[in-house]
Amino acid sequence: MQYTDKYRSPLGEITLASDGDHLTGLWFDGQKYFAATLGADVTKNAELPVFRQIMDCYFMGKIPSFTPPIHLEDTPFRLAVWDLLSKIPYGEVVTYKELAGEIARQKGIPSMSTQAIGGAVGHNPISIIIPCHRVVGSDGSLTGYAGGIDKKRSLLTIERAKGF
Repeated sequence: MQYTDKYRSPLGEITLASDGDHLTGLWFDGQKYFAATLGADVTKNAELPVFRQIMDCYFMGKIPSFTPPIHLEDTPFRLAVWDLLSKIPYGEVVTYKELAGEIARQKGIPSMSTQAIGGAVGHNPISIIIPCHRVVGSDGSLTGYAGGIDKKRSLLTIERAKGF
């Protein structure tokens, strides 16, 4: 069984999903790949108070003191990329090229396509908590965010990331 709840953020409505024990999804309503990991058996408007606490803290510009338990299912490649995303510190950014280099290093191969990294980043089902908004182009430009570049800029501003 999956459960969803809505959260009204300053950047628009967010849908949160849970399996009852873990956060399984967090999307800005209407974003690309919205609710892609949800099955047909969903209970809507479930109360998810622990997830609301994290969102309240985040949108007040504070670093959340804990990360909710998360459950992800996808390809090993995407899971590896999402694991790297989860390690990007609050208020910092990395480039798609840096992520590609790290995945290549982990796989023991000479290089990895930044486009492949971008595809995995774009399909991240738990926005904000797994901070795909902290990934920028090699020149520091804001590129590719499923929720939209304006939201990406706003999230980096909330975090007081350098240059945003």
